[in-house]
Amino acid sequence: MCFLCDVKHSAWQSRRGFLQAAAGAAAVAASAPLLAQVDVGASSSLRTLVPAGELEAASTQEYTKLLSDARAKGTLAPPGSAQLRRLRHIAGRLVPQAAQWNDRAKKWRWEVNLIDSKQINAFCMPGGKIAFYTGILTQLRLTDDEAAMIMGHEMAHALREHARARIAKSQGTSTLLSLGSQLLGLGQFGDMAASVGTQLLTLRFSREDETDADLVGLELAARGGYNPQAAVSLWQKMARVGGGGGNGPGFLSTHPSGPERIEQLQANVPKVQGLYLRARGQS
Repeated sequence: MCFLCDVKHSAWQSRRGFLQAAAGAAAVAASAPLLAQVDVGASSSLRTLVPAGELEAASTQEYTKLLSDARAKGTLAPPGSAQLRRLRHIAGRLVPQAAQWNDRAKKWRWEVNLIDSKQINAFCMPGGKIAFYTGILTQLRLTDDEAAMIMGHEMAHALREHARARIAKSQGTSTLLSLGSQLLGLGQFGDMAASVGTQLLTLRFSREDETDADLVGLELAARGGYNPQAAVSLWQKMARVGGGGGNGPGFLSTHPSGPERIEQLQANVPKVQGLYLRARGQS
């Protein structure tokens, strides 16, 4: 082989190797999870004062009681309910995205249930216990994308462990120390567990917690293939229903809408648009 041919052959081999390596890297990049696109910082260190396992167990107790009461009243949606199937389908796309925000989520026994009530409300308790009330679906006429934004927001509260931090701020040090080892015990500690479980349904999160949940929920939904622009249309609906004053029932009283909230979400939509397109196979 002449020198020139040898050089060409060597150059082609190098180029082919480079192209193969680049293609391999692209394939890995396409399948590997991307880093977080929204900026929310680290979770509050106060949450470590409340043992996660005990709080999740108290959450399961309270959630089980809630479902039992709803079942007794005939308001718990049956498995064949079209609305419930719709919510569980959405959860099936969001839950696989959860571990990026909290490694404990891999072991959570996620549940999604629907309660027949005019309440405009939804929540996700520690440990992945999700409930929607029919009122929030019907009165706001939610699209799947908008319902995914609510679910993502509530999941974000659990993943970022906002309840742990809020309870840590509201409980005394001695109570927290007892909670760590005897939360689900007998006597006064059993009463404490019941009290904490009730708190999980009535907690009011801080403005910082709400912003945190908005952005993490936005990204969760986008990664699940739901249009991030729906976060904006959702809160516009909330503003119309609640009058923008935050005095509405249920979800609206604890999640006040306003122009600042909508503007912040709108500013973050472009950050997760690529995740949405990727999930939809359009990237």
